[in-house]
Amino acid sequence: QVQLVESGGGLVQAGGSLRLSCAASGRTFSRYAMGWFRQAPGKEREFVTAISSWSAGSILYAASVKGRFTISRDNAKNTVYLQMNSLKPEDTAVYYCAAAASSDDLASINKYDYWGQGTQVTVSS
Repeated sequence: QVQLVESGGGLVQAGGSLRLSCAASGRTFSRYAMGWFRQAPGKEREFVTAISSWSAGSILYAASVKGRFTISRDNAKNTVYLQMNSLKPEDTAVYYCAAAASSDDLASINKYDYWGQGTQVTVSS
């Protein structure tokens, strides 16, 4: 069982930055691939970025955030981070982190086994 707790959300002006954190319980964090998804009001949850397990040899980004967002992980701290720069109003959403036992097809929401409760990010214009 893995429990995930996100933090770091808030209100920021367009062009600003935020860093989200996702702290995981358990001693097997490094075995899990980690992803970030987001869900805006009235829309489906969508993939943002993901990082493979262990040494994080593989990283994926959605086209909409590539070049602005950066995912990283610290296995010693059981934490995955999402650095968000150059934020836009369309980035406004609840952001969720998730853990997957497999590093295959990490853009697929169905691959994830555990989810956090989400943290709100609001970008004002």
